[in-house]
Amino acid sequence: MTPILEKTNTYVKELLEQKLSADIKYHNLLHTKRVFKSTKEIVDNTSISESDKEAVLLASLLHDIGYIDGWENHEELSAKMASQFLSKQGVSKQQIELISKCILATKMEHQPTNLLEEIIRDADASHFAKDYYQEACEYLRQELKALNIQDYSWKEWTAVNINMFENKHHFYTQYAKQHWQPLKEENLKGLYMEQQEIKEQKKKEKIAKIKAKIKDDSPEKAVQSMFRVTLKNHIKLSDTKANILLSVNAIIISLALSNLIPKLDNPSNAYLIWPTMIFIVFSIASMILSVFATRPNVTSGQFTKEDVTNKKVNLLFFGNFHKMKYEEFEWAMNEMILDKEYIYKAMTKDLYFLGLVLHRKYKILRLTYTVFIVGVVLSVIAFAIAFQFAAGLRENM
Repeated sequence: MTPILEKTNTYVKELLEQKLSADIKYHNLLHTKRVFKSTKEIVDNTSISESDKEAVLLASLLHDIGYIDGWENHEELSAKMASQFLSKQGVSKQQIELISKCILATKMEHQPTNLLEEIIRDADASHFAKDYYQEACEYLRQELKALNIQDYSWKEWTAVNINMFENKHHFYTQYAKQHWQPLKEENLKGLYMEQQEIKEQKKKEKIAKIKAKIKDDSPEKAVQSMFRVTLKNHIKLSDTKANILLSVNAIIISLALSNLIPKLDNPSNAYLIWPTMIFIVFSIASMILSVFATRPNVTSGQFTKEDVTNKKVNLLFFGNFHKMKYEEFEWAMNEMILDKEYIYKAMTKDLYFLGLVLHRKYKILRLTYTVFIVGVVLSVIAFAIAFQFAAGLRENM
C-alpha cells in the first residue's frame, strides 16, 4: 500500500468511527473495507497503469464518507470531502478530478464511461456475488428503515432484490463477469427460494387461521364429525362384502381344482361330473359378479378454472383431478379451502355420489349372493342325487 493510500485509509477509519451515525448500518467502515478489497481484486487482475490503480483504490476508500452528514447526495458530498483531503496531501488536481469522477460513478443511475468507473461500480456491488450477501442485504434493509427512507417487509424486500438482480444491476468489467457473475446467480437462486418460502409460510398462516376459525365454531365441528363418520362408514361398506365373496369362491375353486376334479378321471367317479360342474360354474359366476361390483368407473380426471369458480367440481374425489398438473390442483384446493360453503358443498356431493355408487354395487352384490346361495343349494342337491344314483347302481350290480 502506497503512503497516500495508508494516510487515506487512516483518515477514513477515524472519520467513520467517530462521526458516522449508528443508523448507518450498511454504508459504514465494514462496507468500505469490503469495497476496497474487491477493487484491489479487480485491479490486480486488470491491465491498468499504477496511477489509475492508485486513483480507483483511493476512490473506493473515500466513496461513502459523505454519509457522516446524511444519505441525500452523499456521492457529491463524498467527492467534495475527498477533494479537500487529497489537496492537503499534495495530490495533483488531475488525479483528484479522476478520483472524484470515480466516486460520483457509484450512483445507481450512472452509466460508466471508462474502465475505472466500471471497476468502482463492480466493486461497490460486489456483495451481490459474496457469501455474506444475505448479511449485507439485511443491514441495508435496517439502514433504510432507520433513516425513514423505506420500511420493507421481508416479502417486499425479497422482491426488490430479485428485481435489482434481474433488471437493474449487471457487472461491467471482464473480471467481474467471469468470476463474480456465477456467484451472483447462486445468490439469485437463494432469493427465489426465500420468496417461495415466504409464500408457503403466508399460505400456511392463512390456512391455519381458517382452521382455527372452523375449530372454534362448535356447530361446524359437529357438522364435520357427521361428514367424517358418514363418509368413513360408506367407504367401509364399499368393497368389504364383495371381497369376502371373492375370497370364499377363490378358496372353493382352489379346493375343487386340487381335490375334486382330479378324481373325475376315474370312471367309477363319473357320477360326480355334473354336481362338480354346477358347483364350479356357480362359484365362477359369483366371482365375476363380485368383480363387477368392485370394478371402478372411468372418469375424465380433469376440470377447468370455471368449474372451480362455479363450484361445479368435487376436488375431494381423485377421479376429478388425477390428470391435472399439481400447480392447477393446488390452486383449486386453495380456492376451496378459502370458501367454507364450497367445502361443505364438495363433501355433500362426495357423500351423495358415493351413495349412488354403493347403491349400484349393492344391487350387484345382492344378485351375487343370490347366485352363490342358489349354487350352493343346487350343488348340494346335485351331489346328494349323484351319490344316491351311484349307490343304486352298486346294489343292482
